[in-house]
Amino acid sequence: MGKLYSLTALVALCLSWAHSVSGAIGPVADLTISNADISPDGFTRAAVVMNDVFPGPLITGNKGDNFQINVIDSLTNDTMLTATTIHWHGFFQAGTNWADGPAFVNQCPISAGNSFLYDFTAVGQAGTFWYHSHLSTQYCDGLRGAMVVYDSDDPHADLYDVDDDTTVITLSDWYHTAARLGPQFPTGADSILINGLGRAAGGDADAELAVITVTQGKRYRFRLVSVSCDPNFTFYIQGHNFTVIEVDAVNVEPLTVDSIQIFAGQRYSFVLTADQDIDNYWIQAIPNTGTVTTDGGVNSAILRYDTAEEVEPDAADPTSSIPLAETDLVPLENLAAPGDATVGGVDYALNLDFDFNGTAFFINDETFVPPSVPVLLQIMSGAQTAADLLPNGSVYTLPSNSTVELSFPITATNAPGTPHPFHLHGHTFYVVRSAGSSDYNYVNPPQRDTVSTGTAGDNVTIRFTTNNPGPWFLHCHIDFHLDAGFAIVLSEDTADAATVNTPSSAWEDLCPTYNAAYPDGL
Repeated sequence: MGKLYSLTALVALCLSWAHSVSGAIGPVADLTISNADISPDGFTRAAVVMNDVFPGPLITGNKGDNFQINVIDSLTNDTMLTATTIHWHGFFQAGTNWADGPAFVNQCPISAGNSFLYDFTAVGQAGTFWYHSHLSTQYCDGLRGAMVVYDSDDPHADLYDVDDDTTVITLSDWYHTAARLGPQFPTGADSILINGLGRAAGGDADAELAVITVTQGKRYRFRLVSVSCDPNFTFYIQGHNFTVIEVDAVNVEPLTVDSIQIFAGQRYSFVLTADQDIDNYWIQAIPNTGTVTTDGGVNSAILRYDTAEEVEPDAADPTSSIPLAETDLVPLENLAAPGDATVGGVDYALNLDFDFNGTAFFINDETFVPPSVPVLLQIMSGAQTAADLLPNGSVYTLPSNSTVELSFPITATNAPGTPHPFHLHGHTFYVVRSAGSSDYNYVNPPQRDTVSTGTAGDNVTIRFTTNNPGPWFLHCHIDFHLDAGFAIVLSEDTADAATVNTPSSAWEDLCPTYNAAYPDGL
């Protein structure tokens, strides 16, 4: 770790770049994290920005690329924390568990005035990803952005004509009060931003809206990314159907829909054919909490055909007749879920019982309290069993090369704030039972890395194989809930984790530097 070193001074590499994307950075880049006053919805507030912009710059690469992202911490605003970490959401980080990003699970935070190089390879992975702070609720204050890994052999390439930085769509909730100064559990965002722009109800009626331009007759691969801290969104494009082809970096059989309910952390690629009249059409993302109308252009952006008049469409409420159902998503490859085709037919089955006491969430009677020593560092220092690993009761050791089943039963009272989207780091998993369904599918279930656990009566069930040694976070992706302890750590093949994952010397310096700079913690 160094004092604000530029990556160009650290590494000089010549990488082939087959897919040039204007405005994007990566796979080798500096990412400077700082504070700035911004007004994405017409209201000005201090925020966390990346390379001086919000959302952060699109980071791109190609399948198999080595990503080297040098994160430079120039934060100064204590209200939004001056330390930071970055999680690269959806990447397996095989052999680089130390680069996964969650504070006090895989690393100590980067201290203000320092830099840290995240160095990992997208082995066998392509699709739509994103990145965000994984320290307390910092990403709610702005540290979030989209990430794309292109595949020169994309099996769906013949379905679209355009796939570049102009076809990435981010959805974010936005708050006029910094996360650590506002309520512990907000009841709704002040505005919803599409590609970083939006309007607040009762706010600036002339605040700029994002405009996405298309040419009549062309087919566009849009990459929809929920960088939400809390709400899920129902997403529509007025007058258009669209065909889903990718879910959380997993290619799926083409599925035509006219709306998508997307939860925090999830991603979808869909193909939209610009086959309507040359005009302006609403793009709408309706949250499940807060302002749920589109009055005055809130929760909205504009799809504009080339040569259309530069005006907003007439007011229109969103409508849907063919909404996406998760159970209809069929992957292209590796169809069968691991284990036997029966409930609990795996090597290791774990039921996750939720609870809430008004201020903290619990899983199997324990609330997650970040340890002072990261779990990975504990393992590298010799701790091996769940009894030895901290935090006590929140770390589960999983055997290697085994099939695992996790179930998330929801009752009317055990987990207020449903539906909770749960994300498993280090894996794509099989959703053998989805929210809203009582059926189990072991033949060709959806595969993803973030899943809605549904509402009362649901018992969402997922499966995966332990083929990626190291401690992996499993948590609710409503960031306010995670900050209230709604998480556990799955320590996979603990005995081999230290051998398989070899951190950089800079990683080893993170904790001493952080402990000296922040003796009282955050």
